[in-house]
Amino acid sequence: MLYENYHFWGMHFVWWFVWVSFLFWIFALPYSVPGQRFRRESAIDILQKRFASGQINSEVYHERLKELQRELNKK
Repeated sequence: MLYENYHFWGMHFVWWFVWVSFLFWIFALPYSVPGQRFRRESAIDILQKRFASGQINSEVYHERLKELQRELNKK
């Protein structure tokens, strides 16, 4: 019989559940997991991208950068 005493291919059914849950947790969860390859962008990163793409000019960039740096220094 294929699953005698609830053993499926050498593993108990509970272990299959544990492994499937673990793989789901690693690959499918939408929120950030510690040690994940992708990190969230900071406000300064977003500002730099907007400046590089030409959405904002140099004056606005430097003004907002100073504001963000002041906010970071307060913390």
